[in-house]
Amino acid sequence: MNSRAMLRAVAAAAALAFVAGTLAEPAPAAEGPLVRYGDPVPRDVREMYDAGIRFLLKTQDASGGWKDGQAGPGVTGMAVMVLLASGEDPNHGPYREPIRKALRSMILSQDANTGFLGGGQGHDSMYQHGFGMLALAEAYGAVDDRTLWTESGGGGTKGRSIGQALELAARCAATSGKNNPQGAWRYSPEARDADTSVTGAVLMGLLAARNAGIEVPDETIDRAVRYVASMTAANGQVGYSGSPGGGSDAVTSIGVLVTAIARQKGLPHYTKSLAYLKGRSRDPQGAMEGYPTYTRYYRAQALFQGDVEAWERWNIGLVKELKAMQSKDGSFSGFAGRGGGFGGTVDTSLALLALAVNYKFLPVYER
Repeated sequence: MNSRAMLRAVAAAAALAFVAGTLAEPAPAAEGPLVRYGDPVPRDVREMYDAGIRFLLKTQDASGGWKDGQAGPGVTGMAVMVLLASGEDPNHGPYREPIRKALRSMILSQDANTGFLGGGQGHDSMYQHGFGMLALAEAYGAVDDRTLWTESGGGGTKGRSIGQALELAARCAATSGKNNPQGAWRYSPEARDADTSVTGAVLMGLLAARNAGIEVPDETIDRAVRYVASMTAANGQVGYSGSPGGGSDAVTSIGVLVTAIARQKGLPHYTKSLAYLKGRSRDPQGAMEGYPTYTRYYRAQALFQGDVEAWERWNIGLVKELKAMQSKDGSFSGFAGRGGGFGGTVDTSLALLALAVNYKFLPVYER
């Protein structure tokens, strides 16, 4: 880690300590010494992460985006978060230009009137919007965008700032949620039904925007959390759509994560879902149905927010598992016999972001 990144880490840790002591919920005494923001990142994690970043840098196209199998502002946003989570200074470090190219690509894809971050393939548009909004929120305040449009690659045209794009995106998501009968989200902004997977993507973007200082109506957050609660069965398992329970570990992880980030851990469904997820997470090789990188991405964050000791135990197995899966070019893809995959960029980004909890640099990865 370079000196700038180290100073940033120290500053982030100090700020976090202040916020934790003034605003956060009281934590059990055992949690204190476990969250050590100055601890070195394990060597295996650093090596895998660096190799994955090299793959992403090689596959970024001239427009600033990534287009291997899936494309759009959400896919680009995932890669942006990987670069931001590395701890390198986004304004002076080695990833400065790739980050700026990617952000310009995302902003240019946004509908200037509605704020919608579309551009996805098929029916995954609100996924694109949610992940794109989350990336903009993580970049806002960290990336100095005063010269975003005037430097090489910006075309000399003054476009929207990161903050303006994020505010538009948050407004679009809030309007969509307000018009949805369940207060949640599905594939399109005009959808009348909902599911917990899309809702998790959009809600995390809104929560990150709110944490960054963008105005997000409390009712929007509260209705979405109530929807997640309504989808939670008595045993804590979260359902995907329609009725409570029966869903994958990915959506149960989403239920735990969004409730924690919304600062509503006192709700009964949260305690049940966290207990269910911890029970399912004792074997890091198990319960990886469907899309395993997607499950790991949300499980890592949910356990970290819910129980640091449980996350630390599970994370040991995660590191070993991903080390065995990473390709020579640094990517994560294929996962033969373990369910579907999304493609090189998405699978690689999700795998790296599951590991990025070890770095604890992204605001969304703070407790």
